[in-house]
Amino acid sequence: MNSFIEELKWRGMLQDMTPGIEDQLSSGMTSAYLGFDPTADSLHIGHLVGVMTLLHFQRAGHRPYALVGGATGMIGDPSFKSAERNLLSKETLDHNIECIKAQLAKFLDFSAEAKNHAVLVNNYDWMSEFSFLDFIREVGKHITVNYMMGKDSVKRRLEDGNGLSFTEFSYQLIQGYDFYHLWKNENCSVQLGGSDQWGNIVTGTELIRRMGGGSAYALTVPLITKADGSKFGKTESGSVWLDPEKTSPYAFYQFWLNVSDEDASKYIRIFTTLDQETILDLESKHAEAPHLRILQKQIAESITKMVHGDQELAMAVKASQILFGKSSTEELASLDERTFLQVFEGVPQAKVSKSDFESINTNLDLFGEVSQGLVFSSKGEARKMIQGGGVSINKTKIQDPNADFKADLLQEKYILIQKGKKNYFILEVN
Repeated sequence: MNSFIEELKWRGMLQDMTPGIEDQLSSGMTSAYLGFDPTADSLHIGHLVGVMTLLHFQRAGHRPYALVGGATGMIGDPSFKSAERNLLSKETLDHNIECIKAQLAKFLDFSAEAKNHAVLVNNYDWMSEFSFLDFIREVGKHITVNYMMGKDSVKRRLEDGNGLSFTEFSYQLIQGYDFYHLWKNENCSVQLGGSDQWGNIVTGTELIRRMGGGSAYALTVPLITKADGSKFGKTESGSVWLDPEKTSPYAFYQFWLNVSDEDASKYIRIFTTLDQETILDLESKHAEAPHLRILQKQIAESITKMVHGDQELAMAVKASQILFGKSSTEELASLDERTFLQVFEGVPQAKVSKSDFESINTNLDLFGEVSQGLVFSSKGEARKMIQGGGVSINKTKIQDPNADFKADLLQEKYILIQKGKKNYFILEVN
């Protein structure tokens, strides 16, 4: 078996671990679980560190368990949160869980044929069987209030003066019981998680020791930060989601393409499965020609392919080349409408009737009343810039203002006009 610990170390993905875990992992196939909060119907890139941890665990020959918190999602983890979250219904959580499983299946092998196939579990399946009295009798008596109050996540909320409801206070006890349940019923002896989960995870190891008299282990990975100190995974428009309807494959690809050089060197280790030798070679090439953004392109390509597949990756690459590089009318026309609009999101637009569009005879006619002054304030200005070679229609440069207008509609309804190097305009024909 490959060393899971060594893999995490060189990738910069190891924060803390309890004693004995390396011996446990080297003794044979081991089961470990990592929890996912199903408060949304999609994972975002902040979850990818955990997903990649499970992926490396499975690649090392062990069995990964993905636990979705159908029960704990109804409560909300207080860890590093300043206020209590809205509680979701079981129907909403069930929908979210199905969506999350489909996304996890792109990274983990759930097929029954695999010896160490991944398993998805929902803690609602066992927590729903507990009555409140049974839980506090059978589980609560094993962990003291003093022990629970000592956790950073609890102390921080109390020190902030925001208080902590009993609901949230009980979260670490429920998460601890999840670990005990999986240890007892699934022979799952390791819990993985982010460094902010350390307190909750070791509550589980303590509960296993007290309730079952056995040993269990904890391992955490660092919380990812950006070099400039801003929060990883956030953009001006919000979180970067794995769901293509929430964050388009093009926008997803662009996020990774635009990370800093310092972050790229860290991210390529965390968010790809490339081996160490390949990464060092890429870093060397990147250092020789940073302007080519070799690391960023490799990260963007690798992770977009994993999340969205080959076809969406190809579309995202093509779209990026259209906006930032040299491309042809044919490449522009090959974009689907969704990607076309995403690429040119925010550019000035005007609508044109089909009859007005069909009345265009020359290139210059396009920039008169038809385009409603969208691009040029006058035909004279348009004529001068066309003659200077500064105007393109659908990525084809025009130089004669009096030549016949011959552009075809993109996606059967759009005309893309480019003035100079960076100014784009869209005419929608309807």
